Amino acid sequence: MSQHITRKELKQDKFRQSIEHGAEAVISHKAFATVVIGLVAAIALAAGGWRIYTERRTVNAAAALDEASRVYNARIRAAGEPAEPGEITYLNEALKMQDAAAKFTAVGDKYPSTNPGQLARYYAALCYESLERPNQALESLKKISGSSDKELAALAQYQSATIYARTGKTDDAVMIYRALSEKPSAFVPRSLALLELAALLRSRNPKEAANIYAQIKKEFPDTAVAEEAERNLEALPQS
Repeated sequence: MSQHITRKELKQDKFRQSIEHGAEAVISHKAFATVVIGLVAAIALAAGGWRIYTERRTVNAAAALDEASRVYNARIRAAGEPAEPGEITYLNEALKMQDAAAKFTAVGDKYPSTNPGQLARYYAALCYESLERPNQALESLKKISGSSDKELAALAQYQSATIYARTGKTDDAVMIYRALSEKPSAFVPRSLALLELAALLRSRNPKEAANIYAQIKKEFPDTAVAEEAERNLEALPQS
């Protein structure tokens, strides 16, 4: 985005400093000032227009996300059971998740730069996971793993690691959990990342897993996470 021209920058303008004669300086200054005023006005109008445009897109994206969420949260009813007027219902979970995934994906594709659009991609991934389509889930999560929204990015990375662990790509999952433990967030705190990391290392590197459980107990005493670490530590095979 273009930057506003400051008074200091105007005073340092090489073109204006190169003028030697008074009359010529006055004429040139007026012309230059006219250009600058026009440029500043154009920038202001563009910034205002862009802000209105982005705000409008965000509102539209939020409305589309809400519509997709209604499908995601729809009730599963038994065959022959009536639905309430205007209520969205499904006869089975798989069909509901297919429709929700399609709607969330459409929102993410249409409004990729908005927060609702990025959140839609995350929910699309959850739908694909439910449908046991991990590759599509990972593709959706990848699009927001580098989001400027650090909390959402961390959540996407955590969910990706969960899929990797579930599908046998343990090395990829370990790498992500390590990174998340070093850069914790509100949605993925360090304690959770460490607990997941230790769980993956229990069979392949029980010594490191034990060290991580001990670290959790030390850093987060008197918490549910510390209690879970204690139980898992005691369950580790003794070397």
